[in-house]
Amino acid sequence: MLHAARGFPLDRAFAFARHDSGMDISAPRPMPKSKFLVLARDAALARLTTHFDAASLLLTVNDGAGHLTFDLSTQNGMAGASAFLAQTVGLPDDQRPNFIRGGDIRFTDVCMTSAQYMHCVSIINLASVRAFSAAIGTAVDPHRFRGNLLIDGLAPFAELEMIGHEFAVGGARLRILKRTMRCPATQVNLQTATRDLDVPELLHETYGHRDMGVYAEVIEGGKVHLGDEVLV
Repeated sequence: MLHAARGFPLDRAFAFARHDSGMDISAPRPMPKSKFLVLARDAALARLTTHFDAASLLLTVNDGAGHLTFDLSTQNGMAGASAFLAQTVGLPDDQRPNFIRGGDIRFTDVCMTSAQYMHCVSIINLASVRAFSAAIGTAVDPHRFRGNLLIDGLAPFAELEMIGHEFAVGGARLRILKRTMRCPATQVNLQTATRDLDVPELLHETYGHRDMGVYAEVIEGGKVHLGDEVLV
């Protein structure tokens, strides 16, 4: 269910802030992603398969060796998750991250721009990813771009020229606001947790920009289902 002026449900509503981020746990505020544990800086995070229950605050992690569960509603659970993640990304004990509940804050890449941008929905055109893959001669996993909505049927990169256009999907209506410039997170292979493809630089070399996908704001709320038609 999408709501007007709100982003994709629970997208980046929780985070682990770096020990020196300056974040007040009791009063979270938008911050640059460099202040958090993120794939852009911490490729090892891709080794983890996670499930988070936002109601119970139970975080389940599979690191390849087995499942671990942390109850983030308790101090012990938060401390355990913090220690585990610090170990995963190679941080010393005195640099353990802090679990943050964002409330109405969404810790997206553009959260610092404005509330409007903070609550954007990110959209990836699968035709653009296929065209990019063909151009560089390497298959690129669309999930490297972590889009909220994956769409198909547009011409490759047509979405980049649709700033200001509106479209309907399911019962919702959205307006495209901005291209999405890609960051080093897209360099990471999500299966091997290694930086094996410099996606931002390859985009620049191939197309003269580092953009893949767009941000859109929800202007009319409604339910969106897998397989819904997109009407521009």
